Amino acid sequence: MIVVVAALRFENQADRDQAVDLIREVQLATRVDEPGCHDYCFAADPSVPTRIQVYELWADSESLAAHFKHPNYTKMVELLSGANIKESINQAYLVERGESVYGADGEMKESFFTE
Repeated sequence: MIVVVAALRFENQADRDQAVDLIREVQLATRVDEPGCHDYCFAADPSVPTRIQVYELWADSESLAAHFKHPNYTKMVELLSGANIKESINQAYLVERGESVYGADGEMKESFFTE
């Protein structure tokens, strides 16, 4: 799995909110149309009024690379090109293992990846 985490910073909250509205449909289209996309979310940060937090989850490197050639990505870039983005910070992470944050009975775990 590949996790992409990013943050987009805008001049003001109005620009941020407009960007969230503009890209709503293409986010869903990416999730539905693109093989290997498990999640794709650009959401308003509730604590920072000028920031969008980005979370993407891809099956593998090939599916993420294919995303950059897909019409959904082209549309996302087009929609955001006039959105007054001041800064974009992004990072991809290769995830070798995953496990639930909570135990089988919903209890909080005290350690992770110990088995």
